[in-house]
Amino acid sequence: MSFIRPEVRAGFRRWREALAGLAIAALGLWWMIGPGGLLGWVGLALCVLGTALCVIGAQRGRFRAGGGGPGVVQVDERQIHYFGPLNGGAIAVEDLERLALDPTGTPAHWVLDQPGQLPLFIPVNAEGADALFDVFATLPGIRTERMLAELQGRADHPVVIWERRPMRPAHQRLH
Repeated sequence: MSFIRPEVRAGFRRWREALAGLAIAALGLWWMIGPGGLLGWVGLALCVLGTALCVIGAQRGRFRAGGGGPGVVQVDERQIHYFGPLNGGAIAVEDLERLALDPTGTPAHWVLDQPGQLPLFIPVNAEGADALFDVFATLPGIRTERMLAELQGRADHPVVIWERRPMRPAHQRLH
């Protein structure tokens, strides 16, 4: 029997890295203010570490849309696999040409394009879709904050988040 409501537990799970970073930074601050000396220097290092973990955890928390959506996502050795109820597929991260977010569907979908293949549509709330954050963060030149802003915002059309080679002239900016 759990004394924590499921909604609160889901919130803690979503923001777990940020909460851990906050706790580490608070411990470091307490050690810096308290006894001082060598423990104060360790506290300073903990404050820096906790702050970095809090920032990264906040980004991950904003990316997570919760589970329970259609399908399952697995990331294994730089291969993204999506097993959906109606479709599915796999794509190697090295072959990825374009990443887009299509908010017009319910739920919103990530659209992964690779040359010579049909696009792979992955719902943002599919089981295991939070593993895509680490994959997307490794794409060269991706702007993570822009991706998170588009994920939180509600556009009325698909938005290109990242492209390996832009398909438009250089004078036409993405955004």
